[in-house]
Amino acid sequence: MDLTDLDLGVNMTDSSTAGILTVLHPVSDLAAAKAVYTALLGMLPQTDSPYYVGFEAAGQQIGLVPGGGPQGMTSPVAYWHVADIEAKLAEVTAAGGTVKEPAHDVGGGRLVATFTDLDGNVLGLLQDR
Repeated sequence: MDLTDLDLGVNMTDSSTAGILTVLHPVSDLAAAKAVYTALLGMLPQTDSPYYVGFEAAGQQIGLVPGGGPQGMTSPVAYWHVADIEAKLAEVTAAGGTVKEPAHDVGGGRLVATFTDLDGNVLGLLQDR
């Protein structure tokens, strides 16, 4: 059975995801959080700046964002990697999701967006160009 066999009331395209490969965690104390995640993951961060600390662990990007960053995160956000962020946003909004943060470039050709599901959970989308 594929998605065309299901009647979800949503038009599906071939914009499948590569899975959750990035999880961002808002932190109140970046230095303390960096120490905890370094101990947890058993490695030093690959990116270490005042506004973002990032670890690459087992093919997954774990990011620490002080104060929840400009997007005001209050809990961790899992980012689903997609080939076409606009198509995936259209699909999830057609299914009832609500765009929280429209797709925008965060540098290096990386696009991110967030949306909420019907229960208010914040989910992220990420596209590398």
